[in-house]
Amino acid sequence: MASRHSIEFRPLISSAVSNDANQFEASDGFRPHQTSLLRIGRVWRYGGACLSAFNSKADLLFCPSGTTLPVTSLLPVVATIHDVTPVVYPAFPERLARGLRFAFANSARFCRSIITDSICSKQDLMNVFELPESRVHVVYLGCDEAIFNDAAPDFASQKSLLKKLGLDRAYILHHGTIQPRKNLKRLIEAYRFALSRNRNLDLDLVLVGDFGWQYEEVIAAANSSEGPGRVILTGPQTESDLALLLKAASLVVIPSLYEGFCLPMLEAMACGAPTICSNSSCLFEISGGVLLYFDPLTVEDMAASIEQVVDNSTVREGLSTRGKQRAACFSWRRCAEETLAILKAAAN
Repeated sequence: MASRHSIEFRPLISSAVSNDANQFEASDGFRPHQTSLLRIGRVWRYGGACLSAFNSKADLLFCPSGTTLPVTSLLPVVATIHDVTPVVYPAFPERLARGLRFAFANSARFCRSIITDSICSKQDLMNVFELPESRVHVVYLGCDEAIFNDAAPDFASQKSLLKKLGLDRAYILHHGTIQPRKNLKRLIEAYRFALSRNRNLDLDLVLVGDFGWQYEEVIAAANSSEGPGRVILTGPQTESDLALLLKAASLVVIPSLYEGFCLPMLEAMACGAPTICSNSSCLFEISGGVLLYFDPLTVEDMAASIEQVVDNSTVREGLSTRGKQRAACFSWRRCAEETLAILKAAAN
C-alpha cells in the first residue's frame, strides 16, 4: 500500500528489545531500520525516536501513540493522540496521567499534524490544547474482520468455552478493562434493578476484561449478595474466544462515561450482537445513531434500556442488523489509506 503512495516506511526496531516488530521483513516500500536508542525508554521518548528517524534519513516521523517528544529541528513529526482521557477524565492513575498530559501537550504543540479517532476527540483536542482545526485529522479505526464478524461460530468451541466459564444460561456481556470510566458499578446496579423489577428476566451479567485500576468497587458490587442475578468476572480472553462470547450474548451493554472511539462497541456490532450504549462522548458518533442509548449516570434509565431489549426479540434483531451494517463502514484498510494520505501531505 505504501509503495502505491510513493512512500517508504522505515519502522524503527531494535533486536535488543523484545517486540513483534523484530519479525518485520523488508519489502517494497517497507524497510525496517535498527536503532540502539530504542533500548532506553526515557531516551527514546525524549528525543531518541526523532534522532533515530533523522539518522535513517527519513523525511517525517510518525508516532502512533503521541508519547514521543517531537524534536522538530531534526524533522517534522505527525502523532496519533487517540483521545484525551488523561486530561478530561479524572479517575486515572495520577503518575501515568501526568506523564501522558505532558506528552500530549508537547505533541499538540510541536507536531505538524495530529491524527485522532473521532470527531468528538478532535473537538476535545482543539478545546484542551487550543489547536486549530486544520492541524487535527480524524481517522476512524477498524477491527479484525477475520475474527469479529457475523459468520456462524464454531459451535463445539463455543460450547466448550461457555462450559469452562460456567455460563449455563443467557447473559448480558460487557468487555473491556475494568476501570472507573467504564461505569461498571452502575451497570451492575442497573442489571440487578432490571431483574428485581421484571421477574421474567433470567440472565447472568458477564464482565470480560483485565483489572485496570480503581476496580475494587466493581469487584465488591459483583460479589455482593444483595439483589438478584449473578455477575461473572471472566478475566481477559483471547480475541477468538471474545468473538465466541459476543456471538452468544443476548445483549452487549456499553455504559462508558467517556470514550475516544470504543473498539469493544465496534467488535460487538461486527459480530451481530444486539448492543446498547450510553449517550456520552463519541458513542453516538461511532455507532451512527443506530443503537439504543441511555443516560450513563442514571441506573433506572440503563435498566429500562436493558429490559426493552432482552424482553423483545424484534428490538434485538433490529439492533443486530443495524449494528452489523454500521460496523461494515469501518476497516483497517480504510484507516491505513487515510493515515498514509495525511503523512504524505505532512511530509510534502
